[in-house]
Amino acid sequence: MRTAALRRCLAPALPAALPPSRRLCGLRQPRGGGGEAAAARKITENAKKSLASLKRENPRLEPTLAIIQARNDHLIQEINKEFAKEVGLRVIHICLPEGSSKHEIVNEILRLNEDPNVQGLALDLPESLYSSKVLNAVKPEKDVDGLSDVNLGRLVRGDADDCLVPPTASAVMELLEDLGGKTVLLVGAGGVVGAALQCMLQREGAATLSCRWKAPQLQTKLHHADVVVVGSAKPDDVPVSWIKPGTTIINCSHDLLSEKHSYGQENNHAAENAVGSLAIAMRMQNMVKNMERWIQSQQYRKWDLRCLKLQPLSPVPSDIEISRAQSPKAVDVLAKEIGLLTDEVEIYGQTKAKVRLSLLERLKDQPDGKYVLVAGITPTPLGEGKSTVTIGLVQALTAHLNINSFACLRQPSQGPTFGVKGGAAGGGYAQVIPMEEFNLHLTGDIHAITAANNLLAAAIDARILHENTQSDKALYNRLVPVVNGVRGFSAIQLARLRRLGINKTDPGTLTEEEISKFARLDIDPSTITWQRVVDTNDRFLRKITVGQANTEKGFVRQAQFDIAVASEIMAILALTTSLQDMKERLGKMVVANDKKGQPVTAEDLGVTGALAVLMKDAIKPTLMQTLEGTPVFVHAGPFANIAHGNSSVLADKIALKLVGEKGFVVTEAGFGADIGMEKFFNIKCRASGLVPSVVVLVATVRALKMHGGGPNVSAGAPLKKEYTEENLQLVADGCCNLQKQIQITQLFGVPVVVALNVFKTDSPAEVDLVCKIAKQSGAFDAVPCNHWSAGGRGAVKLAQAVEKAANQKNSFKYLYNLELPIVEKIRIIAQKVYGAQDIELSPAAQSQVDCYTRQGFGNLPICMAKTHLSLSHQPERKGVPTGFILPISDVRASIGAGFIYPLVGTMSTMPGLPTRPCFYDIDLDPVTEQVKGLF
Repeated sequence: MRTAALRRCLAPALPAALPPSRRLCGLRQPRGGGGEAAAARKITENAKKSLASLKRENPRLEPTLAIIQARNDHLIQEINKEFAKEVGLRVIHICLPEGSSKHEIVNEILRLNEDPNVQGLALDLPESLYSSKVLNAVKPEKDVDGLSDVNLGRLVRGDADDCLVPPTASAVMELLEDLGGKTVLLVGAGGVVGAALQCMLQREGAATLSCRWKAPQLQTKLHHADVVVVGSAKPDDVPVSWIKPGTTIINCSHDLLSEKHSYGQENNHAAENAVGSLAIAMRMQNMVKNMERWIQSQQYRKWDLRCLKLQPLSPVPSDIEISRAQSPKAVDVLAKEIGLLTDEVEIYGQTKAKVRLSLLERLKDQPDGKYVLVAGITPTPLGEGKSTVTIGLVQALTAHLNINSFACLRQPSQGPTFGVKGGAAGGGYAQVIPMEEFNLHLTGDIHAITAANNLLAAAIDARILHENTQSDKALYNRLVPVVNGVRGFSAIQLARLRRLGINKTDPGTLTEEEISKFARLDIDPSTITWQRVVDTNDRFLRKITVGQANTEKGFVRQAQFDIAVASEIMAILALTTSLQDMKERLGKMVVANDKKGQPVTAEDLGVTGALAVLMKDAIKPTLMQTLEGTPVFVHAGPFANIAHGNSSVLADKIALKLVGEKGFVVTEAGFGADIGMEKFFNIKCRASGLVPSVVVLVATVRALKMHGGGPNVSAGAPLKKEYTEENLQLVADGCCNLQKQIQITQLFGVPVVVALNVFKTDSPAEVDLVCKIAKQSGAFDAVPCNHWSAGGRGAVKLAQAVEKAANQKNSFKYLYNLELPIVEKIRIIAQKVYGAQDIELSPAAQSQVDCYTRQGFGNLPICMAKTHLSLSHQPERKGVPTGFILPISDVRASIGAGFIYPLVGTMSTMPGLPTRPCFYDIDLDPVTEQVKGLF
């Protein structure tokens, strides 16, 4: 019975007894005859072929149409399913109770709008629910019924290629032809469909009228109409005899498919044709068109970036004054300009957004852009402006040369921000804005790292306590409890059993020996390397005692706090390539050894999944912008001594896809080229598989004078006259450090461009001398830069030099083979990079090397923890020290991050506050809520 009803509904509703002269004159007759049904079959067949072609080109495509229905009409549901199945579409019916409110409908629409697995959304509702609020709740890009104001507006403007026509309107137009000069009357056809029909009919040359069934002149209008389009059920008091003979009637009432309409056949002066099945076919055609657009939207998009104008002042104001004087673009606008999709962006306020990793899958076939690293010579304690050069360079590339570019920067720790160094957003007219948001909290990544790190630290001490105070049986019963009468291992416990060689899944089947082996980690407290962290400079946490409360039952040990960015979890965040990779790395973190000398990991402690949950948002890079409105990713901020000091691999990978093949991604390495750049190449590039195109080596006349024998430079102290007056001899003597850093870059086979960060005290002769020596020493080019005072315009020549250098032959290579012994890899770095005569390991360091080799960690890259103020291990030795023996006091490992880090001397992982910290100048205006005093 149901099938018969369905077939009757889909059959053309044409009166068969009418003579030829009165049979639907003016209706388009489909090829081969058959009227509406034939037209529906043709549309369906074409849609089926188009979708099949899309699926061949996109094998993983699963086009899904969601239909919200709020009336008890299973027939409409079946018709939609029948057509969708024929075309090859997946349909989800959301059947809401009859009588559902507009609010309930809108809530369901909003949910489906955000469902990435649904590409089209249609509504089958009672007439009373088709309000503007409901129709416009549907995202225009999912609106297959074309009922939103956005779609209608595009149709009215004539943007046919950029809109979807309401299926009912399309069906009416499909049935009509030769409309020029004819009068078409729309009766009871209001709303979006009526407006769309009027627009389309007028474009075909028809004189179009519209009225309600109760209109006073209805009889006259019906009598003069050549075509009558009926949009709602005809009242009984309107006789069919009002319609003149030969008039074409098109019925597109919402009740059509439910067979609730009836005009009767008592008057054979009119012919009626229903659009029901054809409208459904048109809906499916719209869905296929929508899929074509959806696929197109997933492709790489050209940037449509609106850069912000700068008006540099002289003298240059403070950094925060410059930042506050510029009005940043809304971050959702910036995201759209650079080709990000709406569902790839998570907005944090007005100026920050997280970018989802799904973009990498969407743009996996998009060629990468050029990859540029900004490094530096051995710096003064004041820093030489690598961040400023990075930002000035991208401002020049994009805002002034119209080349797509992205800066990828580390997130600064709040420790230095409130301590002595200040912020890290660049400076002058080359900044990330808003700089106070950049420097304070950002999107909470460091807080997530702190939470994850300290959860693991708590788990270590708690596990030792519980193992010390319980029997094997009691410990096992608490680790694997009975819950709701059922006892079972968690997934992470099953993984531990497999690692132990226990292939059992029933907790009741383990032997006593297996229970003991499973339940006890037997951590040796003296070997614990995992410390708690906090993102504050607090010297009194450098050594602490934990476990002094009576509740800890005498388990007391010495420990320490590190600053949060020194956590191995930060290094993992910077090196990970996916959520799965991060989870695996977190599980591999070695926190201690057991009493047999075997490593104990976060996975052994059962905490890996919880750590991943805490880090699930932190793994997404944060999108911000420069003063000139060009995009910046801020992500991760590992220490540059005990870690590798680079921003994240993921930020670089996403940015390289977004800039396009001819674009540039510029990232920065911490400290001098001997430390940050070496680690970038040997650690970060190994993890990412990315190949750098150019190195920009930042130098300053000030630092070169220091290396040439100038007096000490100290933070907070005025510069001596040697640094503020011209002294060509000091500059020339100090260029030895610049030459050495160029040579280090050449070890890796990458072209190098020297960027001389110009200060107002530098003389033209000093600037020219540095550039001349740099070029003679093998630099591809050497360019003076004034971006601090002029913004991107002051770095245009640098940008042009970088663009040319990126087209040079690149023979990138790593410095050492990972298969070499740990000591040999350390020796290669010491001799080839630092210029040491040899290395010397302390007995403790040698013992650790032997231990790591025995534990299977010997094939990891090396991350040297050394002072950044000299090429040697002695900060006071400037220039290019030679003939020194590099002492290795200790060797540690970050197994999850994936490197061994030898300590050259002592290395503090918790800074302290100076006598006068930056926080004296930081304040908040309680009226405007503006931050003051950041720099």
